[in-house]
Amino acid sequence: MGRHSLPDEHGTDAPDPRPRSRGRTVAIATALVLTVAAGTAVAVRSDLLSFGGACRDDSVRLDVVAAPDIAPALRAAADDAREKDVTSDGACIDVRVSARDPYKIADELRTGKGDPGYDVWVPDSELWLQRVGLGGGQNKVSPAGNIASSPVGMAMVPSAAEKLGWPEKTYAWPELTGAAMKGEKLRLGAADPARSATGLLALAKLGASAKKSGGQDGDTQAAAMAKALSARTSDTDGQLLDTLARDASGTEQGNPRRNQALILSEQAAFTHNASAGEENSLDMFYPKDGSPRLDYPYTLVREDELSTDQSRAALRFMTLFGDDAGRAILAKHGFRTGAEEPSARLVTAAGGRTPQPYGDEASDPPSERELQETLGMWTITVQSARISTVVDVSDSMGEFVPGRDQSRMEVTKSSLLQALAGFTDEDEIGLWEFATHLDGERDYRKLVPTERLGARKGGGTQRDEVSEAFSDLAPIPGGATGLYDTTLAAYKEATSTYARGKFNALVVLTDGVNQDPGSLSRSNLIAQLEDLSDPERPVPLIAIAVGPNADKEEVVQIAEATGGSGHQVDDPAQIHAVILKAIMEAGSHG
Repeated sequence: MGRHSLPDEHGTDAPDPRPRSRGRTVAIATALVLTVAAGTAVAVRSDLLSFGGACRDDSVRLDVVAAPDIAPALRAAADDAREKDVTSDGACIDVRVSARDPYKIADELRTGKGDPGYDVWVPDSELWLQRVGLGGGQNKVSPAGNIASSPVGMAMVPSAAEKLGWPEKTYAWPELTGAAMKGEKLRLGAADPARSATGLLALAKLGASAKKSGGQDGDTQAAAMAKALSARTSDTDGQLLDTLARDASGTEQGNPRRNQALILSEQAAFTHNASAGEENSLDMFYPKDGSPRLDYPYTLVREDELSTDQSRAALRFMTLFGDDAGRAILAKHGFRTGAEEPSARLVTAAGGRTPQPYGDEASDPPSERELQETLGMWTITVQSARISTVVDVSDSMGEFVPGRDQSRMEVTKSSLLQALAGFTDEDEIGLWEFATHLDGERDYRKLVPTERLGARKGGGTQRDEVSEAFSDLAPIPGGATGLYDTTLAAYKEATSTYARGKFNALVVLTDGVNQDPGSLSRSNLIAQLEDLSDPERPVPLIAIAVGPNADKEEVVQIAEATGGSGHQVDDPAQIHAVILKAIMEAGSHG
């Protein structure tokens, strides 16, 4: 029998993957025991409605739209109901199921335009209901309970899983994802978190775990991992599986465009393995810091506009998934259906094995705020950026950093080069330097215009020019800090050259307060920055005060006038992390 062969209903020769002692899985309340918003559902729980009896000549039509992964199970249940003449108040229920991506339905319902054309919606996660807004808008959604669940983990082709010690070795989310950041050792793919609950829940969990284990560097670690993951992102869960190697040949397995590992739900791995064959099957890692769950909420749409017959029929259909037959249909399609220990057959067929912690309780779901912050971070860190960098080259930048045998300038250059490596060829980066009277009466000098890093420049690229310019930065003997005039001039240029569709920002690094007596005042600078700032064309200023002589309060005031943020670092080596964190915060704030 193959490694992941699906057993028949009477048993299996596959090893029992159940651990000897595991916490109970998250309780999946099924029909009749769930929190139900609708008054009709209360009647169902109170046995006030009659669902028995033979079919009348007529039937009640029920249109259901569901996530593509659970739609086949719902169709099977609908077919079973027709074959068995399942009734609601004596009328047969005629359930028609269509599959659509939940993000499309959520956007459709949120806009509230027109009749949606369906009575029940079964997305793969409650997070889509949050996006619509419970009880809000014209298209009110009323969750009636959760009918199934599936944990999210990481599935790998056997060769990749073996290298990471599967199944004996277990990992936390940051450790698993970190493997994808080490060259080409592991090519990890995921679905777009803006369009996939699997991708978003995993990214939120990754961020939470990174913050917990990494302390102050956790945010930066999470954003860096998101940036790396974005290079191998598919639009939807359905498209993600198509990125796997088509066979076990060296050509396919060695193709850099093919993924070796995917962030997937257990159910998706189950479905893939059922038809993939032994050589193309997937092995499942269940992260030891917790697997978020898809929870499949059964949701009434515009309940107040449904007829009594439709409401009763909708809830009657939901009750089927609390019966043995309905649970068996869900299990056959790879879903978990209750609070008990998960089925050994299901886990084995999905690629799970002991001691992977597949039976642990689900990790706590992220809050709505955490999900918004995660989406904001993802949006900003993965989209192309246009960033102009302005660096202080006053004489004091030549002072040595305590505990290091390097000057502030040397450490700053190293940190900037590290940050540069994290940007793609589609990102636009430029460089100015500043010190008093650096260029005649001006306190600043433009070194490299802000252009696409992949653009050809002579015998090299824009990236080469920026890298060389960073490396050539040097303190100006006798030069003082001309902060105010420089900041205003750089911000004027950044806003006038705003690039739509990109994350635009201005980064200013300084190790001191403004030392140009002939410049404009701080209050004048702030007033002009506020006038230049436009929420429709945002260009946040990220101001970083370096060393003990810089004034954090000053850079915070200046930056916040643009919707940006001010920061202070004692060691210039922290600049790279601060820039990434500031970009993430800008995304979290929308």
